[in-house]
Amino acid sequence: MQQNDNSPATLCGNNVVTEQLTQAGRKIEHDSFAIVDSEASNHSYPEDQWQIVRRMIHASADFEFNGLTQFHPDAVTAGLNALTEGRPIVADVEMICVGLSKPRLSHFGVSTQHFISDDDVIAQAKAENSTRAVQAMRKAHRLGLLENGIVAVGNAPTALLEVIRLIQEEGVRPALIIGMPVGFVSAAESKAAVTVLNEVPWIITEGRKGGSTLVVSTLHALLALAEAEQRKQQ
Repeated sequence: MQQNDNSPATLCGNNVVTEQLTQAGRKIEHDSFAIVDSEASNHSYPEDQWQIVRRMIHASADFEFNGLTQFHPDAVTAGLNALTEGRPIVADVEMICVGLSKPRLSHFGVSTQHFISDDDVIAQAKAENSTRAVQAMRKAHRLGLLENGIVAVGNAPTALLEVIRLIQEEGVRPALIIGMPVGFVSAAESKAAVTVLNEVPWIITEGRKGGSTLVVSTLHALLALAEAEQRKQQ
């Protein structure tokens, strides 16, 4: 794929915080991106969205995400604004929080939160015969973390369905939903339900495919774009 001045490689080529820490690491990553660009030469994504999709392919070696990944028109802008404003990331599982680069997050003052293993969440899920993921999102709402935050779901469709309910019934307004739960029960359906939302921007993977790795790669791509924009304004 021929690059132009707005290509992902150009946009993020001078980044410092969101790049690999060693020259060897940077070369491997950049060579990998070049291979992805070459083998996925045809795509319909704008360049900022392609920055996200190519990183998802890089993380999974699965070129089907070139097409399966869908964006609300305002998703990238909303994600960049939330990150540069230091809004929290609320994840459905700890794996997402562990996978995110702490130096990259701290550069923007972004914290990560997950409540799936909290004792009160587990107890409430048992009492109501619901899931821990549902109760975890309700706890995040009670703590005020969903409002203007980034919701990151890579594992639990019920977490995504609960966030949709909170938006529609209780007026919660996250800055962005990254909805990529993987699996066979309600995964595809929960993501399809996100796409009908008009109130909140979203990024999803269609169908059964997804996972925490894809959410992490999406957030790292957004962080890279945010740093590129930050450096451009300096």
